[in-house]
Amino acid sequence: MIQKTLLIFFSVFTIYFTTSAQSTIQSREYPKRFFRYPLDLPPSTAGSFGELRPSHFHAGLDFKTNQRPGYPVHAAADGYVSRVRVQFGGGGNIVYIAHPNGYTTVYMHNERFSPEIAKAVRDYQYQHQQFEVDFNLQPSQINVCKGDVISISGSTGAVAGPHLHFEIRDTKTEETINPQLFGITIPDAIAPAINGIGIYHLDNKPFSEKTRHEFLQAAGGAGHYHLVKPGVITLNGQIGFGINANDMNSSSANHNGIYSLELKLDGKTVYTFVMERFAFDQTHAINAYIDYPAYVSSKRMMQKCFILPGSKISLYPQSENRGIINFDDDALHDVAYIVKDVAGNTSTLNVKVRSQHLEHSIDIPKAPGTLFHYDQKNEFDNGKVKVVVMPGNLYDDVDFTYSASPMLPGNFSQVHHIHNRFTPVHDKYSIWIKPDKDLGRFADKAVIISTTGGCDSSMYNNGYVKALAKTFGDFYIKLDTVPPHIMPINISSGRNMAASRSIFVKIGDNLSGIKSYNGKIDGKWVLMEWDYKTKVLSYTFDKDVTPGKHIFELTVSDNKDNVSQYITDFYR
Repeated sequence: MIQKTLLIFFSVFTIYFTTSAQSTIQSREYPKRFFRYPLDLPPSTAGSFGELRPSHFHAGLDFKTNQRPGYPVHAAADGYVSRVRVQFGGGGNIVYIAHPNGYTTVYMHNERFSPEIAKAVRDYQYQHQQFEVDFNLQPSQINVCKGDVISISGSTGAVAGPHLHFEIRDTKTEETINPQLFGITIPDAIAPAINGIGIYHLDNKPFSEKTRHEFLQAAGGAGHYHLVKPGVITLNGQIGFGINANDMNSSSANHNGIYSLELKLDGKTVYTFVMERFAFDQTHAINAYIDYPAYVSSKRMMQKCFILPGSKISLYPQSENRGIINFDDDALHDVAYIVKDVAGNTSTLNVKVRSQHLEHSIDIPKAPGTLFHYDQKNEFDNGKVKVVVMPGNLYDDVDFTYSASPMLPGNFSQVHHIHNRFTPVHDKYSIWIKPDKDLGRFADKAVIISTTGGCDSSMYNNGYVKALAKTFGDFYIKLDTVPPHIMPINISSGRNMAASRSIFVKIGDNLSGIKSYNGKIDGKWVLMEWDYKTKVLSYTFDKDVTPGKHIFELTVSDNKDNVSQYITDFYR
C-alpha cells in the first residue's frame, strides 16, 4: 500500500513538472521517464542543483533522509557500477552507475555499500593497502537493474548530517546536469524570493573590492517584487547589475538556489544565467559569478548579472557586452529581473533607471601596484618573494599589491602580504619565500603557512621555500618538526578486547597535515577507516583475529615525513 501511494505521489509531481516547466530555459531535452527516484521516500531536498556554496556550485540534489541514516538507496536505472570511491572527506562512500543512454548517476555519503560492491571495495583496499580508494570497474563486473539496492544512506564524508547526494552526469563529458530536467522532480509551487539588487559602477576598470556599488533592498512575494525605497535610479557610464535571490520548494523549508536569471533593458534581454549543466573544472568560478568581495566581508551571496572577462563557464548561454550596460543618453529606461526555479515558478522585479550623461568624468588616481592580466602569465619578484599566476587563474585584471610585516617569534620569514583576500583565484598559483633565518639541517621541514586558505606541497629549493597557494593573503615560513599525535581511545597494553567490535584511535597533526597511516595486527596490514568529522581511525575485527594475544601497530606520518608509532599488545 505504501509503495502504491508513493508511486501515485511521484506520478502526480512528474505530471506537474511536465506541464509547469515549459517555460524553463535549457539547451536540449533530456529523457523524462528513464530514471527513478533513488529513495523510497517522498522527495524532499536540503540542497538544489547549482546552489551557491562556498567556493563551488552544488553539483546535485541533496535528498533528505529524515535526519537519520539507514535507508536503502536504489539504482535509478539499469546499468553497471562503473566506479567506486571512498573519500576521507568529500562524498565519503560513493557509487557511480553508467547507463546505456549515455548518462551516469552518482550516489554519495553512503553509510555502506551493497554486499557485492562492498566486497569489490574491500578487495581493492587490501590489495593496495589504503583506506581511500577510487577505481573503475568493467561493464561485466557488477550489473544492476532499475530499483536494485546499491547502498544504504548515511553521512560519510564532509557533511553536516545524513542525506543522499544524487547526481546525473554526461558519461562522455562528465558534466553534471540538473536532475530535475530528467523528471526527478521536487514538489514546488513557490516562486523564488528576491531580497535585493546591486548596482555596480564599473567605470571601465577591472572589478574589485574597490568597485563602487550600492545594495537596494527588495520586498514583495508571490512572484512580484519591488524596491523598498521606490523611485527612479539615476545612473551614468558603465553599469553592472546584481541580485540577491534564493528559492524554496513545497517539500522543505530550506533556502535553495535559483535555476535561471534574466536581466532585461527596455524589454530586451542583455544577460542570461541558467543552472542547466556545468563541468567540474568550472565549479570554482562561482567566485566570478558572485560578488566575491561582498561574500568575504559579509557572507552575502550577491549574484552578478554581468560576466567577468576571465570567467569561462557554461552557465551563461547569452549576453550582450557581457551584461554590462552603458548609460549615457539622458533617457529613462526600464530594467527588469526575471528569476525562475526549475519548475517554472517565476518572480520579477522592475526598476526605472534614468541615464544621465556626464560631460566630464573624474579620474581616480590608480593605487600603486603591478597590473596582473587575467589572460597572461603574471610574475612578481622582489628578491624575497616570488609569485607566479598562470593564464586563466584570474577572472579580471588585478592591480596586484605587495607589502611585508616584521617576522613574528617562531617564524623563519617576514609575513608577506600577497595582494588581498578579496580577489579570488580560480586554481592554485606558485609562491616562493626566501627564509630570513638560516634553516640549517631543517630545510626539508620548512612549510609556507597561509592565514587565509592553506598551502600545498611546501618544499625547499635553491634558497627558497616553494608552495602552491589557493588564495591571496598573508604568508610566512615555519618549521614542522613535530610528529603527528596518536591518542588510543579503547585500546591499551594488555587489554582484553573480546567484547569489543572495533579498535578506535584518534590521530591528528599540528601543521603540515596527515599524509599517511598504516595499521597492522601481528605484522599484517589491516583496514583502518578514518572518519572525517571525528578524526577517529577505526578497525573492525574480522575472523583473522583469533582468540589469544595480539600485537597492534599504528604508524602515522605527516607531509614533512615526521613519523609517530603506537604499538601495544591486546587479547581477544
